[in-house]
Amino acid sequence: MKSVSYDKINKSREYLKPLGQIDCRALFGGYSLAVDNTVFAMVCDGELYLRANEACAEYSTGKPPVLLSVPKRGRTVLLNYVLVEEPLWQEPATLLHLSTQALRAAQREKRARESAKRLKDLPNITFQLEVQLCAANIRDVETLQAYGPRKAWLHIRKVNKHAGLRALMALAGAIEGLHAAALPSQTRNELYEWYHRMARRTEPHSGD
Repeated sequence: MKSVSYDKINKSREYLKPLGQIDCRALFGGYSLAVDNTVFAMVCDGELYLRANEACAEYSTGKPPVLLSVPKRGRTVLLNYVLVEEPLWQEPATLLHLSTQALRAAQREKRARESAKRLKDLPNITFQLEVQLCAANIRDVETLQAYGPRKAWLHIRKVNKHAGLRALMALAGAIEGLHAAALPSQTRNELYEWYHRMARRTEPHSGD
């Protein structure tokens, strides 16, 4: 099957030249096809599969698409790649269009992954604080920003009764993109006063 797959890889490269240099590497028992390190297709058992996208769905309207299946830990797993059936090879322009859309969809997904910051990427967010945030169902930067430091601290307090002033300042700095010590004095004073009001209601309040 290796030689059959290599033949299909070479054929794909020929048909899809306008996409740029197509690199391949072994993956999931087959071969991934990528442009600028973005995987948009797979070749497996001598067949080409394109990353599923809206254009592929529209093209295959009327019949269910054939998805790439691979063995994993003793079971078969379906991947989000659609089989390029033989008639499509007779329509090079359509094949190129669908492949272009598959590449663009993969590029969008890659950009979204790269732009999505983890909590630990923010200033002041230690591993311990990230764990507490996740335990409080604050699992991403967007949620933390929407909550703000006060609400986020109150949620952390429910999972860690010892969360203190340092944690509150850390959260405020993280949201502002600053080290806690660099917070404006007015902000620090307001948080300090708020914390002591809240802490009196939710004893104990030592530690962080």
